[in-house]
Amino acid sequence: MGSIFDWLKEINTLKSHPDKFTTQDWDIWNSYMVHRFLSQNVNFIEIVNEVQLLPPTSKKQIYTIYREFIPKNNKWSKYIKSSNKEPNKDLILSLKEYFKVSTREIKDYLKILDKKEIQNILSNQGLEEKEIKILLK
Repeated sequence: MGSIFDWLKEINTLKSHPDKFTTQDWDIWNSYMVHRFLSQNVNFIEIVNEVQLLPPTSKKQIYTIYREFIPKNNKWSKYIKSSNKEPNKDLILSLKEYFKVSTREIKDYLKILDKKEIQNILSNQGLEEKEIKILLK
């Protein structure tokens, strides 16, 4: 075993007996990542939801359940990434300074402030129009 992807291949296609693996193989196993990757397939969400209730240290038990309940398939489940774009870090710093609040709170503020209000705040802080445009990209 070389990586988490080898474990996913074992679960999805090869389905080897758990006793076949060495201690080093089990050291590579990461319950969290296995659950996370398998949950990307909508057909496996229910089983993943149940299996992740087991302690992450029950590696052989988790593997065995997945091996038995997930049908043999050679289909790659695309990993879903967040589509949320992070705001400009310099913009966050400027607004944190203005409002005197945390980064998390500024991210919440950005959801409700419109572009015109942000431009006014940045302008009041002494930033020029060119600098403001860069921050708002």
